[in-house]
Amino acid sequence: MIDYMVNTFKSFFQNPGAWGLGLAIAFGAVWLAGYRPPLFKKPWLWAVLISSAFLTLAAISFIQIPLQVWAGQALSHFWSQEVLMRWILLAGIPQILLTGLVQEGSKLVPVVVYWWRSGKNIDPKLGLAIGAVAGAGFGIFEAQGLLSGWTWAAVQTGGFMALIYSGFWERFFVVAAHTAFSALAGYGLARGRGWQFYLIASVLHGLLNYSVVLLLAGLLTTVPVEIYIAVIAVLVTAWALWLRWRKRAAMVEPAIPAP
Repeated sequence: MIDYMVNTFKSFFQNPGAWGLGLAIAFGAVWLAGYRPPLFKKPWLWAVLISSAFLTLAAISFIQIPLQVWAGQALSHFWSQEVLMRWILLAGIPQILLTGLVQEGSKLVPVVVYWWRSGKNIDPKLGLAIGAVAGAGFGIFEAQGLLSGWTWAAVQTGGFMALIYSGFWERFFVVAAHTAFSALAGYGLARGRGWQFYLIASVLHGLLNYSVVLLLAGLLTTVPVEIYIAVIAVLVTAWALWLRWRKRAAMVEPAIPAP
């Protein structure tokens, strides 16, 4: 298992393609723009973006994978593979939930560090922005690895369907989802409800990844899975941006008319 974990970690750094890296950065920039994080006024946010990516990749390789293997072994101890596949909609839940709990926890580490250093007192709008940056950091890095073989020539040959089956649209919305999940977690931490929003972000993350179970169960095919991911990503992004807008509106004091 150790070799598999190490190879998983290395796989994100092998053969990065120019198209994949460019697309990943573009996806992150598009979705981060809505949160307007002060990346240039607060340069340390770049450290949050980079550290979140590396911490989450390490957590996936050395924490998530072993936990999922052990969960699978525990289920196999009580039920046969035939029974598990028959009940895949339920049997897949533990491993799917682990993905959300591990990844959202690791993405939140840089936000928690800043929260502690600032004396546990940060503005919710800033907390949401830091979370968004942390989520986008991992989303970008994950996307560039999965899109490393993507080329424009494939689109010219396969047309619009090549965008779907190459992972282009899936990664576009998954980057949005990673950004929004962590933004919610950062917002909750700043509001003093860190563990509640962490669990919410983890469950939403698991709901997004549950598309894999639906695909394995034969309930959805590739195109409906893409739509499923897009709907969740857009809805969670809308919620996160609404929280940012509401907080901003609440901070604006009404004008007092002159006597």
